[in-house]
Order: sequence, then structure tokens, then C-alpha cells
Amino acid sequence: MALTIPQPRPTSSYSGRLLESWGLVRTGRIRRAASELAGVSRRDLTDVERVEHAALVLTCRLAVGDLPTAAACAGHLEPTLADTGAAGVLAHLGHGELAAALGEHDRALGHFRRAGQLPEGDDPALVAWRSGASLALVHLGLRPEAAALAHELLDGAERSAEPWRLATALRTVATVDATADALTALDRARGLARAAGDLRLAAQIDTDLAGLLLLVPATGSTQAIGLLRAAEEYAAEEALWPLHGRVSRLLERAGERPRPLRGEVVALLTQGERRVARLAARGLTNRQIAEHLTLTIKGVEWHLSRVYRKLGISSREELLELIDVPAEESATA
Repeated sequence: MALTIPQPRPTSSYSGRLLESWGLVRTGRIRRAASELAGVSRRDLTDVERVEHAALVLTCRLAVGDLPTAAACAGHLEPTLADTGAAGVLAHLGHGELAAALGEHDRALGHFRRAGQLPEGDDPALVAWRSGASLALVHLGLRPEAAALAHELLDGAERSAEPWRLATALRTVATVDATADALTALDRARGLARAAGDLRLAAQIDTDLAGLLLLVPATGSTQAIGLLRAAEEYAAEEALWPLHGRVSRLLERAGERPRPLRGEVVALLTQGERRVARLAARGLTNRQIAEHLTLTIKGVEWHLSRVYRKLGISSREELLELIDVPAEESATA
């Protein structure tokens, strides 16, 4: 199971704009967070704010599978790795996240452990470094050590009674401890993630739970598909390719056809199909589309049939969910 490392809570050094962006990341609204962060000029930030900005952008880029940009953000964090304060924690967590995404688990473990050793690394970054270190230990074949660290994380989360920390800790235990009742842990975690308002964590936990349910298809496949469709919808809306890819693989295992992300949708269609699809998504009839594009009605029908077949859909309503239509176009349809 993939385990994404959550960002720690903001310190008092966060500026108003970065605090808002962090809140968006923290609640799984990655698309909006990335847009907010892109509008911030790094030249106008303090040195500490630049570290926080780079850490947030790195998390957003990893969420959408953009490793080159995430690596560039890690480069911005490089000079801060020697810092012993909160900036150093963020730098090591960022480098740990990137290393884990690249499959460099030994290096990831080193960064996560270093984050935990820093004075500022215990709380609230406690969740982040222990989650990442636990998963890295599993990949390195050190499962007993991973399980012990995960349960240490869970003990602290139970004492805090904070839903987000508890959800993350339960997910970590379910992922790394082969002796744990993973179904029970994940079922509890998904309710806590929703109580915490973290859409991304909730979708990740739903995907984890669905993966386990598919191992008992006689009783769990229907529930698993429902969980996966909800996670798929969220991942598509936020364009989170790594999560969407995992959901798609599980849907295929369940005998279901996954829906592609919006960015992939456009790549699947020819230029002519794309023009017809966008007009159909705006609500135009086949006759109106034919007049607009100087085609025959049969030509429009032929294009639409190919669009539907490629995307695995059967209606204009489903098409609207996959094709971006500018607001002004939709309003004039």
C-alpha cells in the first residue's frame, strides 16, 4: 500500500497566504493549493517562508506525480537540511517524501529519522516522520521494527485523540503490521479522516480498505467497488495520478473499467473528437454540433460513438464529468 506523508501543522512563522495554502493541502484540495502557491512570488517571502513554500509545493507535485518539479523543490530545501529548527524538519521530510516516491527507501529512512531527531521534529511532525520511517523500514525488510514504530505512533495519537493523527496512525499500523486487524483499523481510520476533513487521506484509506476487501470477493467486492469509485472521483477531480493509477489497478482486478483522468482524456481523443466532445459537454445537440463544425449529423454521431467507446461512457452527463468546459462556454450553451 502506498502511504503518503502528511504535512505537519503550520508554525507561527507561516504567513497568511501560506497558511491558507497549507489548509488546502491539509484538507486534500490539492488543485486549489497548487494554484494558490503558484501565485506566490518567492522573492517576496522571507527565508523561512521560502522553505515552507517549497515544502508545500513539493507535496502538491508528488501528489500529482510530477517528480521533476518535486525534485526541484527538494533542491530549494537542500541548504536547510543542516537547520536544527522547524525549517530543518520540513527540509528532511520533503527529501524523505521524494526519496520514497523514487523508491530510494534507505535514503528516505535517513531523512525521516533525522527529522525525528531534531528538537522541532517531535510534535506535530511526529506523525510525518514516524509514518514515513515505518513504511521505509518495511521496504527494507525490517517489518518488526516498522511495526514497533507504527504502534509507538498510534500510542501517541490515541493520547492526543486528534482525528487526523489517529487516522494516519491507524493507516500506518494497518499498512506495516502484518499481525494487525487491518480491516478494523482502516474502517476506524476512514471515519476519523472524514471527521478531520482530509479528503485525500480519506480517499487513500478507502483505497487501502478496498484492496483488502477484494481479497474476499464473495463478501467484499461490492463494497470495495463503491469505495474505489468514490476514491476515483476524488482523484480525477484533483488530477492525482498516483492515487488514480492505484485505484484503476484495483478496479481492473475487480473486473471494472476505470475512468481516466481529465488530462488523460484529452490525450486519448483526436482533434476532431475533442471538438465534438467539448461541444457535446456544453449541451449542444448533434444538429447544433454539426452546424457549428460544418459536419453531417452522422459524422457527429460517429465522432461521439468513438469518444464514448474510448472513455468507457455512454452519456453526455458522464462526458461532462471528464471534459473541462470553460464556465463562459457552459453559460452560453
